[in-house]
Amino acid sequence: MSRTTARSTTHLTRRLVQLYAGLALYGASSALLVRAGLGLEPWGVLHQGLAELTGISIGVVSIIVGAVVLLLWIPLRQRPGLGTVSNVFVVGLAMDGTLALVGGLDGLGVRVPVLVLGIVLNGMATGLYIAARFGPGPRDGLMTGLNRVTGRSIRLVRTAIEVAVVVTGFLLGGSLGAGTVLYALAIGPLAQLFLRIFQLPAPAAATVAPASPAGPGTAVTAPSPAGPAPVAAPPSGQAILPQ
Repeated sequence: MSRTTARSTTHLTRRLVQLYAGLALYGASSALLVRAGLGLEPWGVLHQGLAELTGISIGVVSIIVGAVVLLLWIPLRQRPGLGTVSNVFVVGLAMDGTLALVGGLDGLGVRVPVLVLGIVLNGMATGLYIAARFGPGPRDGLMTGLNRVTGRSIRLVRTAIEVAVVVTGFLLGGSLGAGTVLYALAIGPLAQLFLRIFQLPAPAAATVAPASPAGPGTAVTAPSPAGPAPVAAPPSGQAILPQ
């Protein structure tokens, strides 16, 4: 195996580990917000409301909602990636698993630190899985798809979606509180910080010099010291999606 191939394989392995670690941590951090009981992130309010209505676990509700949102990509002509599909299942399973391990919490002295921990870990998880560059989450893809189709700004589209999600979830019995406001204020800066920390360098592409068409005895011009033009790294997905 060549050195370039080995580096490429290592790079891919790191991306995969980062993707699934981020998605699992996202589900676990969302579960901590549930246990804190001081308000959930926007999509969490909807998931909890639907769970209260149907009696299904909140993790399974998250999977179902993610799958439904993913179906909405079809008319929007969005193309999912490995991270998109994995997002639907891993986050919900990790959430239910964490809820099974972490019981109910009593007292603000415990619930407030758990809320803060959940928000920080959620920002870390966002940075991990987005920096892996395997595609945005279903909910982020819905946002970018509507932005492209309607021509409205990302800010307006995202705000409209999350307001609708929060109101619907609250009416269904979802938890809306100080934690929801704190999450809204903190998640952007946290995600940006952890994106910088976990950003992966683009793998170096092997450069093959073209064979000279000249025959024997013809002078060969040396390549330019500047080398080939740099290849732009694929853009990262947009944040938060599984919100």
